[in-house]
Amino acid sequence: MKTAAINSQASTAMSAALSPQESIARLRAAAARLGRHANFMEVCGTHTVSVFRSGLHSLMPDNVTLLSGPGCPVCVTSQGDIDQLVELALRKDVTLCTYGDMIRVTGATGSLEGARGQGADVRVLYSALDAVKIAIAEPRRQVVFAAVGFETTTPATAAAILEADRLFLGNFTALTSHKVIMPAMRALLEGGSSTGKLINVDGFLCPGHVAVILGAAAFRPVVENYGKACVIAGFEPEQIAAAMALLVEMVADGKPVLANAYPQAVSEEGNTVAWGLVQKVFEPCPSYWRGLGVLPDSGLGLRAPYTRYDARIRFELGTPGNREPAGCRCGDVITGRATPAECRLFGNVCTPIRAIGPCMVSSEGTCQAWFKYQRVSKEGKP
Repeated sequence: MKTAAINSQASTAMSAALSPQESIARLRAAAARLGRHANFMEVCGTHTVSVFRSGLHSLMPDNVTLLSGPGCPVCVTSQGDIDQLVELALRKDVTLCTYGDMIRVTGATGSLEGARGQGADVRVLYSALDAVKIAIAEPRRQVVFAAVGFETTTPATAAAILEADRLFLGNFTALTSHKVIMPAMRALLEGGSSTGKLINVDGFLCPGHVAVILGAAAFRPVVENYGKACVIAGFEPEQIAAAMALLVEMVADGKPVLANAYPQAVSEEGNTVAWGLVQKVFEPCPSYWRGLGVLPDSGLGLRAPYTRYDARIRFELGTPGNREPAGCRCGDVITGRATPAECRLFGNVCTPIRAIGPCMVSSEGTCQAWFKYQRVSKEGKP
């Protein structure tokens, strides 16, 4: 299928020239021309939260639905990885360093928060390099960094490992659960998941943060190979509204293309320096995704020169299991197959205070956003 990318300046001009009201008006006018229902998916947890917080769901035409995708890094991280982090945290000589969203995610053996309650040394950090600083300051402790996230956070982990290597630190490792987004998008479109089910989606609201690193061109195969419209968008409600108007117009016109509506931050080629660090330290490997199963080349493992900083190898952890919480439908929610209201645990036994699944724990999780901002009908519809 032949496609072309919309000029970045043109996309920016549209976004800047339109008020949110004008964008919604254009979206509704395009929806009226569709003649059918259309589904779109946001592939970023920050988009998910912004859409719910601003009430954009309630402004969508009846024949346009915006689904949540696998864009929350905490939500797609496997239960097995959580269990291994908890196991490490409970070792007496280990200091476990993590980003804040991970601390309350529950695995089969509990959470990092629970481990800290049992006396484990679990520290919440804002930078991977802070874990290196702790390893320098406390040479008698084994410092393990919980390396979770997509292309956005992976360069920071790569920089931390390179710094540890430069300093010959023998007490620093990372338990890496980094993932790359494109294999997941392909799996959704091809049914290449553990369920084998295709999703019915007409286009994607592509993740601005990931695109900053990878560049706009990374999403072109979604248009060229699958004929799906793609718009890279910023995170303010007016930016998302303008991007949604573009997406619906593309589908209504039968002309799916790639549009970079966030050129003030996203270039065609991306941040080549940051991605160069990732490629130096990491290599593609299979990875388990909640709701999608094991996807080839969707994870990032440490290359041979840096495997001495791999916590799984140093602590002989082996291959993690992946048992999901009973009744939890997070996997269906983050693959667009169910809404939170369709999960029998949602708002009942699973709440932000006592979360069962990661989608309710994470600040970028669909279930938490739905619980905090979304009013739901008896049928479970927005």
